[in-house]
Amino acid sequence: MPEKINLSFDEMWEKVLACDRTYDGVFFTAVKTTKIYCRPSCRSRKPKKINVAFYQDIQEVENAGYRACKRCRPDTTHSPDLSVVNSVITFLINHYKQPFILQDIADHVGISSFYLERLFKRETAETPRSYLEKIRVDKASHYLRNSLKTNLEICYETGFQSPSNFYRVFRRLKNCTPSEYRHLLNEDRP
Repeated sequence: MPEKINLSFDEMWEKVLACDRTYDGVFFTAVKTTKIYCRPSCRSRKPKKINVAFYQDIQEVENAGYRACKRCRPDTTHSPDLSVVNSVITFLINHYKQPFILQDIADHVGISSFYLERLFKRETAETPRSYLEKIRVDKASHYLRNSLKTNLEICYETGFQSPSNFYRVFRRLKNCTPSEYRHLLNEDRP
């Protein structure tokens, strides 16, 4: 049985609103009113938040009575290696706080680290390391938006081993520092 991901409802909802392709196949968005389910990256009109349910397994969502969206076609896999990639992504999401190396991920999915890196890059156009950095920055953004934790606390809470690396990666992915990001969020609030 596939490993379940540790994302809150609000975190998954943020991915749906952002049409984030990095979570395709990891979870599915089901709309209670239309009985249709989609990928997180689906470009269809977004439903009301109260009408949404999330499922982590395609069988589970179909057994609940939902049918696949005709626009994003979540019931089709585009590659035979997608299950391995989804297993790696689930592992990264669930263990983002822990320090590990590529070999740990490869051992988890049962393939060599060289093949894992090549396969993952072919399917996602990213390395597992850059994907992990995105997950960590997504978590940090969530904490900056929804908590009063300091940047240093968020740095260690999201799995970064040093503040300098946290600031460097955050700036590269968000084009601002964590403090600037929090400041921009506070300006947008009424």
